[in-house]
Amino acid sequence: MIIRDAGPQDLPGITAIYAHHVLHGAGTFEEVPPEQAEMAKRLAHVQDGGWAWLVAEAEAGEGEGIIGFAYYTQFRDRSAFRFTAEDSIYVRDNVRGQGVGKMLVAALLARATEAGFRQMFALIGDSENVGSIGLHLSLGFRQAGVLKSAGVKFGRWVDLVCMQRGIGEADRDIPG
Repeated sequence: MIIRDAGPQDLPGITAIYAHHVLHGAGTFEEVPPEQAEMAKRLAHVQDGGWAWLVAEAEAGEGEGIIGFAYYTQFRDRSAFRFTAEDSIYVRDNVRGQGVGKMLVAALLARATEAGFRQMFALIGDSENVGSIGLHLSLGFRQAGVLKSAGVKFGRWVDLVCMQRGIGEADRDIPG
């Protein structure tokens, strides 16, 4: 597997993976899969912001094409959040549990640290999403809270699990 920066050529794979999660999972609170043109706008927004959008690409024998993607953005637009990032991660259904997500998030953590971020948040849809929660725990995130019944999807209330990890110098000082 190769982890690399995403490009326009990856949009069909990214769009298909995300559509599956929108239609079949509560990890995202979107209910209608965005079209490829919308995903292109999102990719451009992330890259234009100077943040990372990475893809995992299968090598020969592992299937074909994009098997996962992850990105981080600044947590919120306000300037006080300029050292705080939020990650998002989605893996093709047939390779879940094989370490793809962990490799993507580990690469995001390194890139965000290099960019000067000090905190990484993961806002995980569904408190029953043990895969994503476990992945983040394995990389040193801790649960910071749960927003109970934060949204409705598939005819039920869904929680939002908030996880956090200090990166780089974390909160040991105030960046200059």
